[in-house]
Amino acid sequence: VRPICVMLAAQMSDRAFDHEVKQIAICAELVHTATLMHDDVIDQGEDRRGRPTARMVYGNAASVLGGDHLLVDALQRVHSANPTLTGSLLGVIADMVHAEALQLELRKSFRPDRNLYQQVVEGKTAALFRWALESGGQLGNLAPEQATLLGEVGANLGMTFQLIDDKLDLCGSPEETGKDTCLDLREGKLTWPLILAAERSPSLLLRLRHIAGSDHDPKVGEIAQMVEEIRNTGAIEDTQAEAERFAQLAANALKKLPSGRARDALQ
Repeated sequence: VRPICVMLAAQMSDRAFDHEVKQIAICAELVHTATLMHDDVIDQGEDRRGRPTARMVYGNAASVLGGDHLLVDALQRVHSANPTLTGSLLGVIADMVHAEALQLELRKSFRPDRNLYQQVVEGKTAALFRWALESGGQLGNLAPEQATLLGEVGANLGMTFQLIDDKLDLCGSPEETGKDTCLDLREGKLTWPLILAAERSPSLLLRLRHIAGSDHDPKVGEIAQMVEEIRNTGAIEDTQAEAERFAQLAANALKKLPSGRARDALQ
């Protein structure tokens, strides 16, 4: 998805998918994949995209080093292809690291704070979408204000993406998502439906805090019961609605950009 954002943003001004655009698109995917390799170590993830995670196949040490290698590769590629984008990519990586550290700090306490959630998502997910679209626009020599607008599209797309991911953690099927369900819930991670559910049910808040602070995994039956209680608060439907709100913000910003096949594809 992220490399396609680079490509389509560049094509808004009819720039071909040439070597430079391709290298920047690759950078977006390398950075994303690097963070997944690191996240799976931090989260002790066992499945990703329907396959065992790198850490399950090669071990944690190799997975961390593999992620480091991909980040270095991405920075070398962007510096070689278009040095003017190196600084902004470094900023994105810094934002992602900061957001991951913040998420890790929050994990043992579960504070249902909407502002903290947005900080984490803006850094972990939205920042790279923003960079992919804004950089693509710059490669396509769009006017600065148009490239900035593309970045706004990317930021809202990233928020949409994460909200749906939060929802699927609770009600998606492993066959479709390619990863375990309720992983965020079992780890006491701050997600939008869990925040909404905690705000609406004091008893759920206490149990989510207990799970977050415990060193023991909750039982399958307890998780199933909590998912049902979360569903009963309306938090899952309202997470879908919040995702649709951000998607509409992205679509509204997109309408201000040059019309054509590239814009239609992004839409």
